[in-house]
Amino acid sequence: MEKVARTQSGLEVLVDECKEEWKMLWRERIDDKVKAEGMANRDFSMLFVERGTVIIATRAFRPLDLREILRCHGVGDAERFVPPDPSVGGWGKFSRTVLNKQSRARAWKDSEAARRRGSEKLQRKKGGRGWLHYSMRK
Repeated sequence: MEKVARTQSGLEVLVDECKEEWKMLWRERIDDKVKAEGMANRDFSMLFVERGTVIIATRAFRPLDLREILRCHGVGDAERFVPPDPSVGGWGKFSRTVLNKQSRARAWKDSEAARRRGSEKLQRKKGGRGWLHYSMRK
């Protein structure tokens, strides 16, 4: 049997190179604490960023978008290669909003064991007086 090596298409190679430059851009940026901005420390030709370009700032600033850069390179389906923004939602938000709302999650909460567990009467610590009164007691 011969091994069949899976080669990446030209599109995947381009996306991987853009992602590597993207990571380097953010890792090696120069932070100016006086102006509260971050600048590129060198030219990143694949990302269309020149040295000294402000890449992050606190006021009136439009941040760079990797999906937009990939579209400029001709990648039609950029969403396939780049995960969604956390504010929009990813797998974590999907699990919180969709999976936890399903009937199997509600069935456990509505079960008899869950109702019994909440109704147990346990003895309060230190007679319910709190930690301050406990330390004053001799």
